[in-house]
Amino acid sequence: MSQADPNKPRGGASRVNVSRARSQARRCVMQALYQWQLTGQTYSEILAQFIERDEYQTADKSYFSELLNGAIEHQPTLAAQVGEFADRPWEQLDPIERAVLLLGMYELLHRLDVPYRVIVNEGVELTKQFGATDGYKYINALLDRAARALRATECAQRSSR
Repeated sequence: MSQADPNKPRGGASRVNVSRARSQARRCVMQALYQWQLTGQTYSEILAQFIERDEYQTADKSYFSELLNGAIEHQPTLAAQVGEFADRPWEQLDPIERAVLLLGMYELLHRLDVPYRVIVNEGVELTKQFGATDGYKYINALLDRAARALRATECAQRSSR
């Protein structure tokens, strides 16, 4: 009779671990996008710095790379998309808010496998932790409006349950 491996996740534990690793990746990406805005460093330069950080070690590294590279590469399009739902110009948004919105908008548009509620919630939590006192309310409202427009079918299915 074989014994269960105590290091192997049981049941839903692997899903929780994936979720935590993705949350950590988003946190690192938000910080990296903030740094990118302030320094103008390249994706490669920022990645080289983040590889050295402790918090990067517990992040989903491929997800981090995809989100960071995608947000930087598509920044003009993502910023324009945010502008459709914002009440002020992109340049007037706080750099933390811009980083969270780049991340959230990228996921809404390019990661259809991630439920919109997860994207909105993660954006809110990041803003609560790093942003201005009530910045999370703005992020919540903006990402929710964007989700309702960009993922109307998913939102309608969710609300009809």
